[in-house]
Amino acid sequence: MTTSTALPALDEIARILRANADRADRDAVLPEENLSVLRESGLLALLVPTGHGGLGGDLSDVAATARTLAGSCLSTALVWAMHISQTEALLRFAGPGLRAHLLPRLTSGRLYLASVTTETGRGSGLFTALTPLTTHDGVVRFTGRQAPVVTGGRHADGFLITLRSAPDAAPGSVSLVYADRADLRLSTVGGWDPLGMRGTESRGLLLSGAVPAHHIVGDPGGFGDIARESMVPTAHIGWAACWLGAAHAGFAALLGDLRGAGTPPGEVARERLARIRVDLDLASTYLNRVVEFAEDARRHGESLSTPLAQIRLNSLKLAVSETAARIAEALLRATGMTGYANRPEVARLHRDLSSAPLNHSNDRMWPATGALTLLDPTVRLL
Repeated sequence: MTTSTALPALDEIARILRANADRADRDAVLPEENLSVLRESGLLALLVPTGHGGLGGDLSDVAATARTLAGSCLSTALVWAMHISQTEALLRFAGPGLRAHLLPRLTSGRLYLASVTTETGRGSGLFTALTPLTTHDGVVRFTGRQAPVVTGGRHADGFLITLRSAPDAAPGSVSLVYADRADLRLSTVGGWDPLGMRGTESRGLLLSGAVPAHHIVGDPGGFGDIARESMVPTAHIGWAACWLGAAHAGFAALLGDLRGAGTPPGEVARERLARIRVDLDLASTYLNRVVEFAEDARRHGESLSTPLAQIRLNSLKLAVSETAARIAEALLRATGMTGYANRPEVARLHRDLSSAPLNHSNDRMWPATGALTLLDPTVRLL
């Protein structure tokens, strides 16, 4: 791992997140202390090359770091993973001027990025946009861009926003635009009181603003390529690692409780423990293999937007999200009514992991992945 020696304080970061996890869940906020320790640690620049002052990490480091953070506070870990997926998009697709503007801020911890890809009135499809941008005299403008969910948006220093590439463009012609917070008129929309993942503080936002035209990331209308090559792979790997890390930590805590109980668990409980362990091993193995596949493709200059690559990345998100939700339920069942006590960490883990299949809804991803599967008739397994 690139960062395993570069970040000796990772355990201390996890300790701080763990200390704030109950408050984040109770108050439905992203604790400022959690965000501050991420800023100060250099983790916001995990993927920035060392030559630019970053940590020079790769997708393996994203997965390993996400697993560790999520074992302490899944909400904060997912906020970080979303930021990392935005960072990846900028590193791979932003022009030289925008990169020069943003990289020093990333490496100093002064730039936490939020993703504005949801849109009110559009549904949950990622590759369309309703709100248009206009470009005149080198300035991009947009008005009334409303997003029902923006992870950690209240705390963000900058935003990556999807917009229809022109007023007369088709909804599928989507541009990705970077905006500093200072360039936006920004207000919150609606409340934030979900069952789980409360510490992500994913409030809705209404945004209007004007930015230089070179703040368009990649080609105008080219968001689909950015998403498939960069944002989606990094997000799916980061999310899966977060869910796995939280489930793993919950299982380890349960085993510790059982060992300290003095009475060995019965046969039914032992079977459930075995099934949880198998699920964890399978999820961990598939995560590691998908990371290896993605890194190998990039080393050889191969696209991650092919049907085969998209099947594997989607399968990772689908498999680990549903496995993690199943593990959360199994952890309760493994101890019966004794383990059903209303302990904050038990309740939080169950509620948080139950949301995993809803994060970029599996109900939409299963049919989409089925359509991709028809394009790979030789069934090339990982």
